[in-house]
Amino acid sequence: MRLDILNRGYRPGTKLMFALIRVFSGHPLPDAARLVFYRPDFYGARARDFTQEAMRGPSAWSVGDRELMAAYVSKVNECAFCVGAHTATARQAYRDGPRVAAVLDDLESAPVGDPLRATLRMLGKLTREGTASAGDMREVLAAGASPEQVRDALAVCAAFNVTNRLADAFGFELPSPEGFEAGAEHLIKRGYR
Repeated sequence: MRLDILNRGYRPGTKLMFALIRVFSGHPLPDAARLVFYRPDFYGARARDFTQEAMRGPSAWSVGDRELMAAYVSKVNECAFCVGAHTATARQAYRDGPRVAAVLDDLESAPVGDPLRATLRMLGKLTREGTASAGDMREVLAAGASPEQVRDALAVCAAFNVTNRLADAFGFELPSPEGFEAGAEHLIKRGYR
């Protein structure tokens, strides 16, 4: 059920900005961005800053790796909006659509390195089961990920477990394939701010 607040719950200046974005981009502002502007003092500003740091802050993981993590967590959560958005963004970041598709289709046979595979496996378990053990963390470290990479991956997982639930609760509309690509282009150029 889509909550009407995403359609009408904004001040006139914000509505004007949304209209200008639509005119200049040719696409409506995605609901994930619209949500950030709804009560920014309560949710939006904090969520934006946390997601920006998780997805674009300093990390040994590439932008493509973190976007793939976001898509993978979203796939586990069955969040169609976020799967579409972050699959498109990972494809653009890596410039390798088949690699992204392979990971989302079958992680175990996908052409990725052991540290990323082990990390995605752990994030999937954490997302599905709500828990990850010390043994799960040791497996990720043994595969070659650093403790900092584990921390960074957990931040991505946290950001997208929250975003996935909000997307489903608010009934985010699915953009067209062109809309997903335009959103991905924006995320690659500007990040989450």
